[in-house]
Amino acid sequence: MWRIGGAFVKIRRILENKREFLPLLLLGDEQEDMIDRYLDRGTLFALYDGGTLRTVCVVTAEGGGVYEVKNLATAPESQRQGYGQAMLDFVIRFCRGQGGKRLLVGTGDSPLTLPFYHACGFQESFRVPGFFTANYDHPIFEGGRQLQDMVYLEMDLT
Repeated sequence: MWRIGGAFVKIRRILENKREFLPLLLLGDEQEDMIDRYLDRGTLFALYDGGTLRTVCVVTAEGGGVYEVKNLATAPESQRQGYGQAMLDFVIRFCRGQGGKRLLVGTGDSPLTLPFYHACGFQESFRVPGFFTANYDHPIFEGGRQLQDMVYLEMDLT
């Protein structure tokens, strides 16, 4: 159980049938073959409120105490209600419990996502120029802007 405001939500670790969560995962990463690159090797968490799926997150162990959030997505009707923040708080605690030293997240240079991660305590680390234009088969737009560079943010977990 995890708390959002005065309500308790459940966060479950998903061990089987991860592809059943694909519709929500595609909100966080628009291309299925990109999700296929990390879904099986990652740990998938699902947040439920009142039995309704609200948020999913995939986190991978990258070695040396480094973990990476590969996908964090909240259902559109549930956005801006604290579900994403609750999931991220849970993932931070999970990674620390696994001996994590650093948590990374890669995202587009978007006015919608960067402020969220900054508010959660992440700091910009580095960029991968042209990531979205080189790795996706269609242009990705977020917040009225075409994504080009992958922005990596990091958090010290020690």
